[in-house]
Amino acid sequence: MAKAGAKAAKSAPAKTAAPAERREAVARARMLRMAPRKMRLVADLIRGKKVSDARAILRFTVKGASPLIRKVLEAAVANAESKAAETRSRVDTDDMVVKTVTVDGGPSLRGFIGAPRGRALRIRQRTSHVRVVIGD
Repeated sequence: MAKAGAKAAKSAPAKTAAPAERREAVARARMLRMAPRKMRLVADLIRGKKVSDARAILRFTVKGASPLIRKVLEAAVANAESKAAETRSRVDTDDMVVKTVTVDGGPSLRGFIGAPRGRALRIRQRTSHVRVVIGD
């Protein structure tokens, strides 16, 4: 006998065909010597764009973070091509989309700089961790 309030056993849902395989590739760069606030300005420009468009944007953006993020994007493209080569499939990375670009803060390098009247001021050299995900 079943207890009052116990749920009746449900039948398992019917299995459907597996969805089309999603291709994703991830690349990370850590400890980049640039403040995350400056990196995010460039990251916002390429988020959601096609890889070919993102490459062009990064190439002609006059910001110090541009070559750093471009290097991570190229690593993600290389990872996608490598993953495709392992499964012996073809992939057109230029048609892939930059799904996410995450810029997180890393540890700050701390030092001192001389100030007037014999004082010293602490300076913080901020670092960033960048993660780029590209996919179909």
